[in-house]
Amino acid sequence: MKRVLITGAGQGIGAAIARRLQRDGGVELVLVGRRLAPLQALADELGAQAQACDVTDAAAVQALFEAVGPVDILINNAGQAESAPLTRTSDALWRQMLDVNLTGSFLCLRAALPAMQAAGWGRIVNVASTAAQRGYAYVAAYCAAKHGLLGLTRAAALELAKTGITVNAVCPGYTETELLAASIANVMAKTGRSEEQARADFARSNPQGRLIQPEEVAETVAWLCSEGAASITGQAISISGGEVMA
Repeated sequence: MKRVLITGAGQGIGAAIARRLQRDGGVELVLVGRRLAPLQALADELGAQAQACDVTDAAAVQALFEAVGPVDILINNAGQAESAPLTRTSDALWRQMLDVNLTGSFLCLRAALPAMQAAGWGRIVNVASTAAQRGYAYVAAYCAAKHGLLGLTRAAALELAKTGITVNAVCPGYTETELLAASIANVMAKTGRSEEQARADFARSNPQGRLIQPEEVAETVAWLCSEGAASITGQAISISGGEVMA
C-alpha cells in the first residue's frame, strides 16, 4: 500500500488525480487543501483522508507530514493564477504567485524526501502549466513561478537520480476546471464577450481547438507514478494538444 499525498485536491485537476489513482487501488490517499469542506466530501467518496493545510506555511507543511507519516507519492498540485499587466503587478501579487505556485511545492517536496530516501523509492509529480514552457501576456508573476517550478523539478530530478525517486512535471494547457471558469468570468466582465466567445479565446491556443479535460492530466500523472515510468525523471510533459512541442 503506497501513501499518496495530493495538494490542492478539493477540485479540478487534483480531484481528478485522486479519483484516477484510487481506481488503480493499492494506495492510501491523503487529500490536502486550504478548505476542509470540499476535501472532506471527496475523501468520503474515495475512502481517503482529508487534511487542511496552507502549503505556503513552512511550519504547517512540516506539521502535516509529521501527522500523516511517510509519503511514497507526492503530487504538488496546489496553485493559483492571477492576472495583471506588468506595471500593475504589485509586490503582494508577485509574492503570492511565487508562494502558492513555487514555494509551496518546494516545502512539500523537502518534507516528503527523507522518508522516500529511506525507502529507496518515491514519485514526485509537480503540476506546472504550459506557462512553465512559454510566456503568456498579463500573467508575468504566474509564468515566473511556473518556470521556477520546472527548474525545481529538473534540479531535484538530477540530485535524486540514483535514489529510486523520480521527479517530473506535467504542463497542462487551458484545462476545464474551476480556475478556468473564474478566468472566463473575468474575461466576460472586462471585455463584454459572451461565455462562448471567452471559452473560444482560451481554446484557440490549443492546436486541437479545445480545452484539456482534468482526466487527461490525471492519466499522465498516474503513468508517471507507476513502476513502468522508473526511467522517466526531470521531464516536463506538455498536455496541451500540441501548443508546446519539445
